[in-house]
Amino acid sequence: MRRISGSELAWRPRRFVVLSAAALLSIALVAPGQAATEGLNPNQQRALDIYKELIEINTVTATGDTAKAAEAMAARLRAAGFPDADVHAFSPAPHKGNLVARLHGTGARKPILLVAHIDVVPASREDWSTDPFKLTEQEGYFYARGSGDDKYMAASFIANLIRYRQEGYKPDRDIIVALETDEEILDKDGLGIQWLLKNQRDLIDAEFALNEGGGVGLKDGKPIRTSVQTSEKVSVSYALTVKNKGGHSAVPVKDNAIYRLAAGLTRLAAFSFPVNLNETTRVYFERTAQMDGGQVADDLRAVLSGQTDPTSLPVVRLSANPGLNAQLRTTCVATLLEGGVAINALPPLATAKVNCRVMPGEPIDGVKATLERVLADDQIAVTQIDPPTLSEPSALSDEVIGPITKLSAEFWPGAVVLPTMSAGATDGSYLRNAGIPTYGHSGLAGDVAESRAHGRDERIPVKSFFEGNEYLYRLVKAFAGGQ
Repeated sequence: MRRISGSELAWRPRRFVVLSAAALLSIALVAPGQAATEGLNPNQQRALDIYKELIEINTVTATGDTAKAAEAMAARLRAAGFPDADVHAFSPAPHKGNLVARLHGTGARKPILLVAHIDVVPASREDWSTDPFKLTEQEGYFYARGSGDDKYMAASFIANLIRYRQEGYKPDRDIIVALETDEEILDKDGLGIQWLLKNQRDLIDAEFALNEGGGVGLKDGKPIRTSVQTSEKVSVSYALTVKNKGGHSAVPVKDNAIYRLAAGLTRLAAFSFPVNLNETTRVYFERTAQMDGGQVADDLRAVLSGQTDPTSLPVVRLSANPGLNAQLRTTCVATLLEGGVAINALPPLATAKVNCRVMPGEPIDGVKATLERVLADDQIAVTQIDPPTLSEPSALSDEVIGPITKLSAEFWPGAVVLPTMSAGATDGSYLRNAGIPTYGHSGLAGDVAESRAHGRDERIPVKSFFEGNEYLYRLVKAFAGGQ
């Protein structure tokens, strides 16, 4: 793939004629009180039916059944004429399932991999205004757990694979769909994407992968950005532990494990890692400065020009914004705390758990050393409690960014194509680590001020579901070529 520069990417959207997406989509304006899902064409109805089926299979990572979901999607594909040799539903453990399906092309180019996870985080009916495991259309939105994260992409990939086959489409490369389990727990048991990479690598090997992680941002209903996630911060956690002899609470001593740990955490709370920009975040800040204007834009330009002293006003102001701060540097935050054994006993043990999100390329050993330096107490033991998954950022290649930029201009005129680094984690880190460049790009539009994934009343706009489905259909064809 040819790597393209940030400046080249920044101006690329202006090279394309802006077309209306209205001619591409058949969702008409609806009258007040009329459901947005009335009068769908067959392709839209199929996508909705698959989406509803996936939503209504409970796939909560710990208690649900992703094997059932994988089998259901396999049955859909077989019913559409896909041979058994091209549809594989694997169950590496009870109630755990992964699906791999393939549409064969001419083989002129290496395959493309379309990835979506089918497990979801828990949801309590008492907390929601609707049943989280029933697809509910209400006031122009689809409500359900997993409606956006990530069953929209899973349903779209399956529906579009069927559509390609029905149309007799013959791409230049094979199109592979992989639906996997346990992404929501970072695949810690190795039953999802790691299992596929270890046991079925030939089935999913590809030139690059399309994954969750980059949506379309709307502001006051207007599209302002189309995100492409090219990298992820590295998640690694540490236990901070203080031990002493304890004793009776009636005779307190200065050397209190809870106080000592709390003092160290206070020092950690006041600390910020150095600013560390990479290819993706530089382009992200350049484009954000162009979109936002004002003081934020001035501060971003100052940082891009080299003003990265942590006490400088631009860095201080940007760091006060949690989203921008996460793009500027490595972060470590205390997330769990426990200590003591009884109300009338001095604590013999106090422990905190700290989760760090490390900038790609920074040495993990350096993070532990930094924590020890900042805690500044040799009685606070720092122990790494999970292995990190290191992965290099995926290159900003013309082969990937070019089609996204061109098609985005048709569907969302005026929206800026914005490379992003995820502060969270997806299965893309495992794929990148295995040598498969991975791009988070969903085509799902939502308001930039609303984020309900993993939260109460998760929802996506009905219009965005069908628009995104059509966008992914066309984008994959642009990637795959052929006729």
